[in-house]
Amino acid sequence: METRLGRCLFIIFSEWIWLLSLTSFLGGTKAEVRCIPSCQLPRITAFPRELSALDLTNFGEAPVEEFIGFNGGSPGAKATAGEGENPNVAEWTASEESSSKVQPRLRGNKRSCIREDASNGQQKLSHSKVFSRASAPLPENATENGTGDANNHGFSGEDGAQVDVTVNENTDVASWRRRRRRAETWSGFRPEGVDEAPFSDQEEFQLASSTFALSGDTAHNQAMVHWSGQNSSVILMLTKYYDFNSGRVTESSLWRSTDYGTTYEKLNEKVGPKTILSYLYVSPNNKRKIMLLTDPEVESSLLISLDEGASYQKHSLAFDILSLLFHPEQEDWILAYSHDQKLYVSVEFGRRWQLVHDSVVPNRFYWSRLGFDKEQGTIHLEISISDGRSQYITCKLQNCSDGNKGKPFPGFIIPDSLVVQDEYVFIQVPIGGQSVHYVSYKRNAFYPMKLPKYTLPKDLQIISTDDNQVVAAIQDWHQNDSYNLYMSESRGLFFTLMLENVVSSGGPEGNIMIDLYEVAGIKGVFLSNKVVENQVKTYITYNKGRDWHLLQAPTTDLQGNKIYCEQPFCSLHLHLHVSENPYTSGNIVSKDSAPGIIIASGVVGPELTSANVSIYITSDAGNTWREVFQEEYSVFFLNQGGSLVAIRHTPLPIRHIWLSFDEGRNWDKYSFTSSPLYVDGVLGEPGEDTLIMTIFGHFSHRSEWQLVKIDFRSIFQQQCTSEDYVTWQLHSEGEVCIMGMKRMFQKLKANVRCVKARDQYISQMSDSCPCTEADFECDYGFERQIEGSCTPAFWFVPSAASRDCITGESFLNTTGYRKALSNNCTEGTLLKYSPRRQKCPSQAPRGLQLFTSEGTLVATLGRNVTFLVFLEEGLGSTTSITVDFGDGTAISYVNISSIDDGVKHIYSKVGIYQVSATATNTLGFERVTLYLHVSCQLEQVQLSAPSVVVKNKAVNLTTVLRPSSVGTVIYYWWFDNKTDPVVTLEGAMSFTFSTEGSHSVTVQASVGNTVHQDQMTVAVYDYFRSHVLAFSSNLDELNPGVSEWREDICRVVKSSMVQVTGISEDQLLVTVLPGLPTTAELFIVPEKRSRDRDTDEKWAHLDQHSQVLLSALNQDLIQFTLKPGVQVNVYATRLSPAPLVDSSDSGHSGTAVIMLVSVVLMGLAVFVIYKFKRKIPGINTYTAEQPDKEQEVIPTVTSIAVPNPEGDKLTSLDHVDVQLDSKSRVKQRNLQSVLSLPPRTQRTKG
Repeated sequence: METRLGRCLFIIFSEWIWLLSLTSFLGGTKAEVRCIPSCQLPRITAFPRELSALDLTNFGEAPVEEFIGFNGGSPGAKATAGEGENPNVAEWTASEESSSKVQPRLRGNKRSCIREDASNGQQKLSHSKVFSRASAPLPENATENGTGDANNHGFSGEDGAQVDVTVNENTDVASWRRRRRRAETWSGFRPEGVDEAPFSDQEEFQLASSTFALSGDTAHNQAMVHWSGQNSSVILMLTKYYDFNSGRVTESSLWRSTDYGTTYEKLNEKVGPKTILSYLYVSPNNKRKIMLLTDPEVESSLLISLDEGASYQKHSLAFDILSLLFHPEQEDWILAYSHDQKLYVSVEFGRRWQLVHDSVVPNRFYWSRLGFDKEQGTIHLEISISDGRSQYITCKLQNCSDGNKGKPFPGFIIPDSLVVQDEYVFIQVPIGGQSVHYVSYKRNAFYPMKLPKYTLPKDLQIISTDDNQVVAAIQDWHQNDSYNLYMSESRGLFFTLMLENVVSSGGPEGNIMIDLYEVAGIKGVFLSNKVVENQVKTYITYNKGRDWHLLQAPTTDLQGNKIYCEQPFCSLHLHLHVSENPYTSGNIVSKDSAPGIIIASGVVGPELTSANVSIYITSDAGNTWREVFQEEYSVFFLNQGGSLVAIRHTPLPIRHIWLSFDEGRNWDKYSFTSSPLYVDGVLGEPGEDTLIMTIFGHFSHRSEWQLVKIDFRSIFQQQCTSEDYVTWQLHSEGEVCIMGMKRMFQKLKANVRCVKARDQYISQMSDSCPCTEADFECDYGFERQIEGSCTPAFWFVPSAASRDCITGESFLNTTGYRKALSNNCTEGTLLKYSPRRQKCPSQAPRGLQLFTSEGTLVATLGRNVTFLVFLEEGLGSTTSITVDFGDGTAISYVNISSIDDGVKHIYSKVGIYQVSATATNTLGFERVTLYLHVSCQLEQVQLSAPSVVVKNKAVNLTTVLRPSSVGTVIYYWWFDNKTDPVVTLEGAMSFTFSTEGSHSVTVQASVGNTVHQDQMTVAVYDYFRSHVLAFSSNLDELNPGVSEWREDICRVVKSSMVQVTGISEDQLLVTVLPGLPTTAELFIVPEKRSRDRDTDEKWAHLDQHSQVLLSALNQDLIQFTLKPGVQVNVYATRLSPAPLVDSSDSGHSGTAVIMLVSVVLMGLAVFVIYKFKRKIPGINTYTAEQPDKEQEVIPTVTSIAVPNPEGDKLTSLDHVDVQLDSKSRVKQRNLQSVLSLPPRTQRTKG
């Protein structure tokens, strides 16, 4: 009994000790365990629909240190690619904390991106709103041909291929960021050692590996790696500490390995112990040439190495480098862009620099390309013009003076629109308020891109210029979240529809991402996500967009359960986000050396979703698919694509990777380190000839960098021979003739472990096929019908003459079909569908176009105006052109090719000129005309009119322009709420208001494309009184001259008058006049209920109010506080209000003088009549009895109150209470006083 009890106690005690130890272990590693329901299968983490343009692992730079990398939310990395600022550098950063939920933050210019595998180095970049060859948003300041922001660098994939450089083979630098993390288990993931079903009970194999710690760099949070490849064993690494608070690098270390990463040497002493390095650059044409930039906050200099980083020379810089652009052929030629928008050039690999040009638009500079440009040293630039316009120019190397500048396009272009890529140059030109896209083919003249009629693009993105053909994505006028794909012929001029409603998404910096992925290794194969009835579905094409069909779903899932999926209701849908990182494969990956293999994440169902995402693989270019993972893995190609490596995304440390030698059907488990490692990134040697891979990470969140070198050579027995290969044939749903060819490919047999040698065996064989209708696409102006034929669109009228007849003697007359440029079919129906060459018919000129280079009909006096002339049809070589400028000068040209650069002219006078162009040949002529407005810039229009006028009496409305002489001005007048304006060419007009009340008057002055407006309100009454008011001088010091300020002064003055006198506010109107000294006009208008009174009673009522107000004003009772300590008094004055007409020398000054004299004479006449009215029988009326011949003076008679200068009557109002302490008493006393006094103001009556 005791023995049994002792055993039980021992067992309980042992279990307690075991639990305590386990708890302590888990607590020490800060593990957070989350339960997974037994019915829930682990699934890959997927992106929300709106982030479809982003790379699976390219989450990014969360605020300060939050960052996602290889482990999907823990020590991770994000490569920030720049197109050739360094074609061999990539970067990843670690933050201090792990998180399983992050928000993407990518930097990039606005641009369009095609989805291509970053590891292939195939994609080509473009610039904002025009081109894209990159797979994800590019960093700020990234440019074509390999430029990038100095804060963002290119990177290499697992084979070191550069992502975004024109010359992008064998690029080899990566960089990473890492983060401190918690040991955390995500929902949907298992910790290391808990095998999932497909891998359970598998034997574990050991890989040959070595680990090196970068001692002393524990605090460093960024690193950049350059691996030369090409049989070089040198690896160069720059680690640094980037202070997110100050935004600069404060520490750096330079490491170098000469044994493929087994050991590293620290080179800080060689570059200078106090030197802080910021960036690493490598020449794309000579990997032995290295360039290092120092931190400009400390010193502005660069270090140059010509021996793969073994030694360095230091050179000072007179400017700060923002981005670099290496020449595609010359290894020592570099363009450098500075922070102050200046472009420099060096032909000595950075030893000396020379200024090329200033005011260069960011990212809009390009090297010339061999075979496309006449001179190898030509530089293409877009420069900013002072008034917000841009210009496209070319410069010769080291000499960009005005005499050496070329202007391939003579006019101005829309800013940030120049893109030079391959044979094409793209610009956007403003014409008639619209953006017109132009293209130049092989550096010849520019022509407008011809889209199908009624395709009215809100946005146009150039996707690709491969294969001597342009692919463009266009967002039509009715589209919001999708684009249509169009494809051109060889010149990039005429476009036809390729695919409608392709999914698009916007990047963080406004860049446009198009869901189109080009499969590597097989020409003409694309995947795209298309919106169909509000559902997103994935389609595939094998003939470059002529035919598309849905993807066939796998027949079984990973567990072998049958999948029931029938098209078109169900199919496989893929996320087409490519990897931009050097250590992850992204949502989809393919490789040139492994044609036919595509690995992607996706779902099976009616549409693409972000839930229950798995990883699928195809070995036959998309015809059949298999599910290989239900968790998040990064998959890399090894051994020239002959093997696959998978590394799990997990925030936990790992020590295993998985290898497949049969295209993902089976996976073997391998251990690469004895201690679990938090993985930050993976880098493979460029070319992978030696089968070496480096895994970057750390053992704990505070440890130094650990570089684990893995050598896979031990698992491959021998070099591959021809007997190790098997052939497979490309097909599309059973059809083997694709793009006019039968294509056979070679691949390794399943489970063969041999080393593939580059180019050892021919990987592709092809035979041509007879041409059929399937080898032809519809030509421009033709549309494919349901049965497959191409017929003219309703808007297209096939012409007997072709556009080619402008410059040639024969042309190819279309049959409605055109063969795809990359199609290689022969014979068969080739002649039936091919265009037929015909002689250009003799015909009169047709389609002549004339417009200005700026696309407007407005020109500025004294400046050059460039006129552009285009002829659509008519033999250009025999057609002469005459341009008449409308000012008595004209110029003629023998043929239209003589004026490719435009016709320039300067006008010396403002006015409207009739400009015409006439094209003439022996068969006839055509003439076009435009009317050009030559003017100065209008700055302001001011409307002048009385604030109160008499009903049914004409009032003069005048305007004042600044400057006064601007050319032809059109005035638009609106009265009240009338929608139709009165249009005049004069700045003055008369108008009669027929009803009492408030009326609004609005005037607009239009000069060219400049329009200015002014507005005021006019009160209309049968009769009224008015007085001019003045203010104490302290108000002038605080008068800002703003209309809103004057309105506020009017309001407070009126409020003070109402409060002091008790007069209804409806009877008082106050208008503060512009200018200094500050004056105002007070209008006393009748009560609404006084309409039934007789004339004398009405006047008496107004006289009473007038005297009450004058008394209050003269006793300084009307005052207000402008601000604390500033009291402003209001009083009556003899000053006249501002004239109601223009007093400038604009043509109205004579009328103003006459009207002013008339005002004075009329005032004197009224005063005399009033003075002697009692002595002249029958005279007791006023303005109402005046004849109509003086109507034009009425608006200027503002009934100015003129107090007696001696003040004998106004100051002797004994019946008026001086203090006005009782409003009711004041009113009665004033009424009694006024009745006994003669009025001192004029009366105005209608």
